[in-house]
Amino acid sequence: MKQITGAEFESEVLGSKEPVLVDFYTDSCPPCRMMAPVLQEMEAEANGQFKVVKIDAGIEGQLASTFRVNSVPAFFVFTNGKCVGQTLGARSKAHMKKWLEDSIHSS
Repeated sequence: MKQITGAEFESEVLGSKEPVLVDFYTDSCPPCRMMAPVLQEMEAEANGQFKVVKIDAGIEGQLASTFRVNSVPAFFVFTNGKCVGQTLGARSKAHMKKWLEDSIHSS
C-alpha cells in the first residue's frame, strides 16, 4: 500500500490504469489500524488487478472534505478516474473483497 498526498491524488488515483482502492484513515483511529492488514492482504492477493492507496484524512483535510469524509475509515473505489463505490467503517476481508469486486464490475 502506498501512502499518498493530495498532490499525488490525480496521478496515483485519477490517472491510474488499474482500479484503485482509496483508504482515508487517521493514525488515532483503532478501526483504521485494524483495517491496514486486511488491505495489505487484499493488495498482495490482487496480482496487479487493483492497487491500494492510503490518505491520512487528518493531514489531507481538503481532499477528505472534497469526498465528504466525515468519519474514518472511509473507502472509495476509482476506475478510469471516476469514483464507482464507497463504504465506511471496518469490515471483514470477505466483505471488502465482495464490495470491491461489485464496485469495479458495476462501473
